[in-house]
Amino acid sequence: MRIETAQLPDYADSDDKILTTENAVIVLDGASAFRPVPVPASLYAATLGEALQLRLRQEPAADLRAVLSESIRAAVDMLELTPGDSPSSTVAIVRRSGDQVDELVLGDSPIITAAGVFEDPRLDELELPERRAYRDRLASGAGYDEHHRTMLRELQDAQAERRNREGGYWIAEAAPAAAAHALVRSRNVRESPWAVLATDGAFNTMTHIEADDWPRMAGMSSADLFAELERCQAWEAHVDPDGTDLPRSKRHDDKSIAAVCWDA
Repeated sequence: MRIETAQLPDYADSDDKILTTENAVIVLDGASAFRPVPVPASLYAATLGEALQLRLRQEPAADLRAVLSESIRAAVDMLELTPGDSPSSTVAIVRRSGDQVDELVLGDSPIITAAGVFEDPRLDELELPERRAYRDRLASGAGYDEHHRTMLRELQDAQAERRNREGGYWIAEAAPAAAAHALVRSRNVRESPWAVLATDGAFNTMTHIEADDWPRMAGMSSADLFAELERCQAWEAHVDPDGTDLPRSKRHDDKSIAAVCWDA
């Protein structure tokens, strides 16, 4: 199992976290908080990621939803969090178990394999008017001003009302029951000889600027992956600094990517 990773900024300064075990890769994206939360998103994502890593090392073939539920509970207990008043994080896990590759996604950090993009569309499918409004405003050229930040706070208020409930969307936060709603799939390793895991800050820009040759990226070194992240950062800074071409919540979101290859 070959794993290459890259992050921008690095692990300590990012809300994104990448952790590995002998047979699994875990990618998390702590949600930037534009409304008050008791602990930083980076701390929550790191705590959850370390709990996932520990459990997958102890039980390498355990049910992924069960592992996620136990890990959310561990993070909640450690950080003393309350549902509805907590930071949240996406979760993406790829694991090799014998001849089988298992995948889990919760939230908008996709997993790309030869079988296609595996993603959780439920937040996007809500089509919240607050989300459309801030993106339309950016597309008009308004830029990242104080009113933009106000709109993001309003969006997060609207998302919080729909978080981890039927008819809304599901995310790792302070409710272990959300793990039961994670999306999972399994394939034979011959069908999925490689995987790329990415946070949306990397995936969205890579897709937009057509830097998304995933089979090629799966074979890249960490240095080459980092160069791709820098290419995305440069495009955002110099070509689309105000989010007019690619409306997004921030000029630069944290970017993380992991490339995994297995011997069949």
